[in-house]
Amino acid sequence: MKVYFAPNSRAVRTVWLLEEIGQPYELERFQLGQKEMRGPEYTRINPNGRVPTLIDGDTTISESTAIAQYLGAKYAPHLIRGPDSPNFAMYLQWLHYAEGMIMPPINNYVVETILLPPDRRNPEMAARALKLLNRTLDAAEAHMAGREYMADAFTVADTITGHAIMMARRMGGDFSNCPNLSAYADRLQDRPAFKAAEAA
Repeated sequence: MKVYFAPNSRAVRTVWLLEEIGQPYELERFQLGQKEMRGPEYTRINPNGRVPTLIDGDTTISESTAIAQYLGAKYAPHLIRGPDSPNFAMYLQWLHYAEGMIMPPINNYVVETILLPPDRRNPEMAARALKLLNRTLDAAEAHMAGREYMADAFTVADTITGHAIMMARRMGGDFSNCPNLSAYADRLQDRPAFKAAEAA
């Protein structure tokens, strides 16, 4: 199984899940410029642009959430269960907003704040990103209140929500009033699979 991804890709989420379920993989990072990444060499493997692509035999699938769902269904159905909550989809969507994966304008905030060298980052964009991000964290914290999220078992949902929370930490989100999210992030970072994915 091979994972193709571009510079600054979110492929760490895919690697994290592969480590968690113990599935062997190879990583292939594309070192291509913006124009090259729109050319035939790259789009032949990754037709959807700057998103991870996984090739598993005759199966090719792109985009990190779709990959997580595919891997969970095929190799680890016991990990698919998510938190027992009627509004989990809304919670997940909030975290995706923070990560810049659903709304293109938010993706611009992410690019302008954490994917550029510090001397090229846009301070105004960073302030807007952090304002949105902290609203997101507040909503997620309220959702998780009173629940011991991911106490023992790991789920496919954890790769999605957990990755967004790690992105939030790196962007400088305000976790001062988020004891649930802070504890959750600490538990994720302690997992051997997470450490292996970060190293990879």
